[in-house]
Amino acid sequence: MADINETASNLLEKISKYLEKPYNAIALGGGIALAIVLLYHTRSLFSGGFIFGPFFTFLHVGSGITWIGLLYYFNLVQIPTMPKIPPEQKPGVSKYIAPEALFWFRWSMVATVVTGAVVFFSGTAAVNFTLITGIILGLIMAFNVWFIIWPNQQKALGLVSADDDEKTKSARLAMLTSRANFVLSVPMLYCMVTARLVG
Repeated sequence: MADINETASNLLEKISKYLEKPYNAIALGGGIALAIVLLYHTRSLFSGGFIFGPFFTFLHVGSGITWIGLLYYFNLVQIPTMPKIPPEQKPGVSKYIAPEALFWFRWSMVATVVTGAVVFFSGTAAVNFTLITGIILGLIMAFNVWFIIWPNQQKALGLVSADDDEKTKSARLAMLTSRANFVLSVPMLYCMVTARLVG
């Protein structure tokens, strides 16, 4: 095991300047993906069909993973853990972690909806009742993010002015709406994943 750790450490230190900063790491991953495209899909790339089909599906799935991954983080990690955190340490989450996570949560949702619309309207999606059901569930969840969760989280986190009672009510409404999205994510993901397989 020590040999594996030493080998991994040596290799990772050589590329550490790319791994230490998240945007560099994303760029590195994108570069590797581009190399795969050039190796395996060069003909499709220049035929014109590549951009609207596989490429936007790839972007849709990537942004969807970010959105739903953060939804699961909030519901499985942050919300259940917050009551256990000592009061003097809670500002570390509410002032730094939560606003950053909510930024990525909101905008990855927008990217998911936009790229999904491109795939749908480009004619490359398998359009059937399963997919339409998934789209409806996803749009309900997107509405909840922008019009219920985010406005109430702004109050709960003190990003906009609100009295203590309003902060408490807003935090509860944001949590319950996030939990509703958590519930809806299961059938939504089922529909999106199986639409091409079962119709």
